[in-house]
This record gives sequence, C-alpha cells and structure tokens, in this order.
Amino acid sequence: MRATKHAVPRARRGRVLVMGVPLALVAVGLVVCLAFALTGGGGSGSGQPVAAAVAATGQAVPTASGGPDGATPPEAQPSPTAPTPSPSAGTPSPSASTSASSSASSSASSSPKPSASATASASATAGSRAAAGPASLAGRIRPGTSYQGVATSYDAADGNGACSFGPSGDLMIAAMNHTDYETSGACGAYVQVRSAGGASITVRIVNECPLPCAPGQLDLSHEAFAKLADLSVGRLPITWTLLSPAAPDSMSVRYKTGSSQWWCGIQVIGHRNPVAALEVQAGGGWRRLSRTDYNYFLSPDGSGCGGSIRVTDIYGERLTVDGIALQPDVVQSAHAQFARH
Repeated sequence: MRATKHAVPRARRGRVLVMGVPLALVAVGLVVCLAFALTGGGGSGSGQPVAAAVAATGQAVPTASGGPDGATPPEAQPSPTAPTPSPSAGTPSPSASTSASSSASSSASSSPKPSASATASASATAGSRAAAGPASLAGRIRPGTSYQGVATSYDAADGNGACSFGPSGDLMIAAMNHTDYETSGACGAYVQVRSAGGASITVRIVNECPLPCAPGQLDLSHEAFAKLADLSVGRLPITWTLLSPAAPDSMSVRYKTGSSQWWCGIQVIGHRNPVAALEVQAGGGWRRLSRTDYNYFLSPDGSGCGGSIRVTDIYGERLTVDGIALQPDVVQSAHAQFARH
C-alpha cells in the first residue's frame, strides 16, 4: 500500500512538468514576436524604419553609384529649377540682329515709323528697327567714333562721282579714301568734318578718293574745303565722325540704265544712314544682291527685278519698298526714311 501511495503523486508531477514545458515555450515565443513588432523587424539601430529616418534627417540615402569614389549620387543632387527666361532681344547685335535677321513682317519697335503717301505709286513699310546704339552692320565707318586724317580738295564739277548719284545741286560733298570707301559702302554717308582750328562742316560722300589716298583722308570739294581753310593750305589735319541728320525726308530708288526682267541694277538715293544691304523678293523669299563699287546692287539673272525691295541700314533697320516700277534711270520716291540716330 505504501508503494501505491507513492506511485500516484509521482505520476501527477510528471504530467505537470510535461505540460509546463510547452507553455513556457509559447510564452517565450509571444515575447519574441512582440519585441520584433515593436522594433520594426530589427532593421535600423535607431529603432526607426529607414524611410522614416531619412525623412527626419533630410539626408539622401547613398546608392551604389555613390560608391567609395565620393561621387554624389543623383538622389543627393539638388533638383533642377525652372529655366530662367532669356532677356528680350531689345539690344542690338552684331545680326540682326541685331540684328538684321528679323523679317519684314515682324512688328516695328518704338522708333517712329516713316509715313507713306496714300497717293504715291511706291510705298514702304517699316520692318524691324534696331535700338539706338552702335551700328551692328557698319564696316570701317562706325557711329560714335572719331577718325583722324587729312583733308585735301578737288574740283567736284557738277557733284557727280563714283557713287553714281548724278549731278548734285549741293556741293558740300566729299570723296572718301579708297580703304574707308569699302566697295561703295560709304556712299551717301553724312560726315561732320572738324579742323584743328575748330571750324566744322557737314558733307555727303558721293565719290571715291583712289590710292594713294590714306585711311582717314577726305578729299573735299573746293567749296567744302574753303569753309575750313584757304585752298592754298593744300593739306589740312582734320577729325571726322559719321552723322545721322534730320534731312532728307525720304529716300528714293533707281534702276540702272539697261535694266530689264532679265538683268537689273538697283540703287538707293537720299538715305539718312549708310545702306548695309539690299534684297529683292524672289522665289518665295528674300535674295540679297551683291554691291558694286559704283554703288548699284545687281541681280544678274533678273530675279526680283520690278518686285518688292528690302533695304537695310547699318543700324539693322529694314524698310520694305513696294510699287517701284522697272523703269531704268528714273528716280522713284520710296516715301520712307530710316530712323535718326
């Protein structure tokens, strides 16, 4: 009986031990799961998720492209900002821009437009006007620049010369030295000439002074030279500058003798500022004509002869002239003029 009494309690203790081990394991498992849930899976040592840590510090996470070479990864570079608008092309360029590159259909700037007569056979419209400032298309003779040279004199007769303008009633004219003449680029320019004594005159370039006339030299008509000094002086030190005068009111266009629909030469007369280019409308666009040393622009195959003409001055202003008839050796008013500078 004693053996039986001892056997029953031992059996009960065994069941308690057997059942207690699984319960302890379950409890430990629950604690471990709870710990993982609270720490976010044990990812970062700070106890925050990686994304949350980045957001809190404002720092980018280096990627493989950052690497040990120290290169900044793309994520760490500042994001591009919107492009800054470029300044408006109000200032002149040495094209067109300046530019001389705008089309006749573009709107004119704030410079006053030349008026056109409603009854005239020819009319002109203002194209792009360059802002006041240094001429963008000027050659050797530039506005705002003072040139030094010597004045000589010649018998101008009726005032005609290499520029082919024809006789002139005003003999306050001059011949430009060969270098500054620039294949008739100086033709029609107005120049203020000043002597060392302070006397000054304004002359218009109508002729070329051939070599050995030196750069800066002006060969004045006798009438013009006499305003500065006695003709017996012969050679007079001078300074001179380009002008943009108030007159004349309108420029004109003339076709050369012999011009036709198969060949033509076109000349501009009475322009306030020196002419830099002349174009004719042909083939759905504008064709620039080459300039001769006798101051005509030639269309050797007749393209554009008798059609619209576009004239550009050294400041980049373009005037489109319509209605000029193909009549050789006839001066026809364009009823327009370049702006004064």
